[in-house]
Amino acid sequence: MTRFLVAGFLSVFVLAQNAASSAADKVDVSFGDASVLGNGAKNGRYRVDFPPPPEGATDPHIYSYEPACVTGVDDVSARICNRLNSKCADKPNGVLVQWYRSQASGPQDWRSAEQACMYGGEPPERPGGGLVVAVTERQLRELPIVAPLLGAQPGRHTLKGAETNLYAEPAEQSFELTIAGRRVQVRVAPVEYRWSYGDGTALSTAVPGGPVPPAQLGERTETSHVYRSTGDVTASLTTVFAGRFSVDGGPIQPIAGTAAVTSVPRDLSVWRSEVRLYADDCNTNPNGQGC
Repeated sequence: MTRFLVAGFLSVFVLAQNAASSAADKVDVSFGDASVLGNGAKNGRYRVDFPPPPEGATDPHIYSYEPACVTGVDDVSARICNRLNSKCADKPNGVLVQWYRSQASGPQDWRSAEQACMYGGEPPERPGGGLVVAVTERQLRELPIVAPLLGAQPGRHTLKGAETNLYAEPAEQSFELTIAGRRVQVRVAPVEYRWSYGDGTALSTAVPGGPVPPAQLGERTETSHVYRSTGDVTASLTTVFAGRFSVDGGPIQPIAGTAAVTSVPRDLSVWRSEVRLYADDCNTNPNGQGC
C-alpha cells in the first residue's frame, strides 16, 4: 500500500494498490476546520462527505475518489504516476484523483465524474456538475425589491361619498445573484395588490389600477373606494411579488414562494360636500345667491 501525503496535519490518503483492499483501510481526513470522512472502498476508492452546500444549492449526490494511478514497484508505473501528478504541480503535494458520483438515495450507482487535483492541507473541492441551484423563498424576500408608488385621485383631499381612486405604479425588476459560484438571474413581477383604505376596509386585487382622466374623477374603478365619514385617514398598499430565475443563462424556472413589500402610505383628508339648489340664473343675474 502506498501513502500520498496530502494534508498538513496528521492526515494521509490511504490508497490501496489493488482490488484486495480490505474494509479496514479507513482514514479520517481532516483539513483545518473542515472534516470529511474517508471510507475504504473497492479498488482503493474512498467516500467523501462534503459539508452542506450554501443556501440556494442542493446536492443529491454522494462522492468517492481514487488516485488516478498507484505507484508500483517498477519504474514504468512510477514514471506514469509522476507524469499524471505533474498536472497538479501548482501547489505542493498535489495528487491527481478520479472522482465518482452516485445518487444519495436509492441503490448506489457510481459513475465517473471528473479528474481533479488534491493538495496537501486543503479540503478537496466538490466535483463540478453535482449541485442543483434553485433560489429559495428567503433569498427572494431578501432581494431589494422596490415597492410601487401609491397614487391617489383626486389627491390629498377627497370627498365623502365619492369614489377615491387609489392605484399603484409597479414595474418588473431584475437582480443578479451568485450561488455556489454560479450566476443566477432573477426577475420579479407583482401578482397581488393588498389595499388598506385607512377606514377599516381592505381589498385584494390582481390589477394595480391606474389614474383616470379629470372628467372621470369620482367614478368607480377596480381599486377605488368610497369613504363614508369625514376625517383624516392613511391609505396603504402591500404588493406581493413572484419570481423566476435562470442559472448561467439556462431555462427560466419559477421560485417557490412570494415576497411582499409595502409602499409609502398616503395621508388623505376626507371632506363633506353639499349640494344646494338656487332659483337665480347666474347668466342673467351674476350677483345672485350661489353665483
